[in-house]
Amino acid sequence: MLTETQTLMIRDFPQDERPRERFVSNGPQSLSNHELVALLLRTGTSQESVLQLSNRLLTHFEGLRQLKAATLEEMTAIKGIGQAKAIQVLAAVELGRRISNLAYDDRYVIRSPEDGAKYVMNDMRFLTQEHFVCLYLNTKNQVMHKQTIFIGSLNASIVHPREVYKEALKRSAASVICVHNHPSGDPTPSREDIEVTKRLVEVGKIIGIELLDHLIIGENKFVSLKEKGYL
Repeated sequence: MLTETQTLMIRDFPQDERPRERFVSNGPQSLSNHELVALLLRTGTSQESVLQLSNRLLTHFEGLRQLKAATLEEMTAIKGIGQAKAIQVLAAVELGRRISNLAYDDRYVIRSPEDGAKYVMNDMRFLTQEHFVCLYLNTKNQVMHKQTIFIGSLNASIVHPREVYKEALKRSAASVICVHNHPSGDPTPSREDIEVTKRLVEVGKIIGIELLDHLIIGENKFVSLKEKGYL
């Protein structure tokens, strides 16, 4: 029987309830989020087991969504999470992000608004500020380059066509797709969104580089201003 001052450690669990053993016997899909994080942390503290520590870590960030965006400073501010543990967790998060994008990095072809949204969704859906991003395509509609033009609230005076098309000319792009996110999660276009789009369309026609679409990214959903009739 454990006393009030004792902590239940991993070795105190039955073999078939230990995350590492269950990982080996049943695969990673059999583990909960806090059990997977516990494997990354490896050890707990003298006051709590690694499972308790990982559970407290996830509770602090209200789950994986906010943990995904955590900084090193935010991680190490949590009691029991030193720099080494924080780096291990953040490195795993970054690897997951890169793996999720692997399928789209090799000359990804955009044939529809859905293709464009899929290309940027993982990177943009959780951003807490508006990011205005341009995708530069060749004549085969393959993505040659992706660049963030600015960060902040969308405004026609800030999103200058010069910055958008300067990179297009540099890359000899045949066309451009503009994308920005709405941190609220609602991709409904605003008046500013529409004004910026019309301005970019006009300039693109003048210099001979077509604006194919302007996508607004929300919470796992998007709006195409082309489909809405603004292009």
